[in-house]
Amino acid sequence: MLIDMMRPPCREAQSSQSDKDFLSKLEIALKEERETEYWLEILIEAELVDKTKFESLLQETRELGKILVASTRKIKDKINRLN
Repeated sequence: MLIDMMRPPCREAQSSQSDKDFLSKLEIALKEERETEYWLEILIEAELVDKTKFESLLQETRELGKILVASTRKIKDKINRLN
């Protein structure tokens, strides 16, 4: 499924070698989340899928995006404080 595109970068982030590496992996996951959100919106708007089922998946994807945005902001702040 589309949402599976976010898993590899998130898993890789767990093994990051530095804060900058961690940030890079999270930003990749965020890009994947945005792409997943885009395609879910297209599928729903084109009425190619059951709207009620996919609306909840779209909402979950957006919530994951908010978590990723908050995480990237936090690590950026940490990196900036250390520099």
